[in-house]
Amino acid sequence: MKKASACRRIDYPKPDGKVSFDKLSSVFISNTNHEENQPPHLKLKDPSVPIEVNLALYDAPEQRYCPAGVYEIVRDDAKEGEEGTNLRLQINAQNCVHCKTCDIKDPTQNINWVVPEGGGGPNYPNM
Repeated sequence: MKKASACRRIDYPKPDGKVSFDKLSSVFISNTNHEENQPPHLKLKDPSVPIEVNLALYDAPEQRYCPAGVYEIVRDDAKEGEEGTNLRLQINAQNCVHCKTCDIKDPTQNINWVVPEGGGGPNYPNM
């Protein structure tokens, strides 16, 4: 993985709904199912790494390499009258399609993918 400073930003075209589709619509079609109260199956070894290293050096690649849009950098909610400035990595584990890309591709190997409890996940009916 190259650092963001050594690469030019890719301007991806918007999904057209005919040939290309947005990530969340594709996750919906996968019929992914995770129980609401199950323990998280995507864990960070060090919660400071996504912002201090991955965002700073690599422009948060987990937002792009995950095919299901599980990872996103968000601003913490601000108190009334203040502006939110603290960034954090939000993990939307309910969208996970169990491809394990995050476990393999993360530049710092900070994301640990473990088998989810209860056999949830995508439903691949023709397998």
